Amino acid sequence: MSTLTRPRTLAARLRARRLAPLADDRGAATAEYAIATMAAVAFAGLLVVIMQSDEVRTILTDMVRNALTFAG
Repeated sequence: MSTLTRPRTLAARLRARRLAPLADDRGAATAEYAIATMAAVAFAGLLVVIMQSDEVRTILTDMVRNALTFAG
């Protein structure tokens, strides 16, 4: 190995060592998005269950009717 290529090799090794900790975090953002998506789906499922009850449906229907009627 000549002296001209040795610094490049050393620089490449130093860059690889400096970037190595970042490689351990690969996929962390994707996992966070997956967890947040699962939480949103669970919350949406809970809302669907709540909205299917007759009491809530009646309350919401009355609210919409009151909002759409013009009292003048």
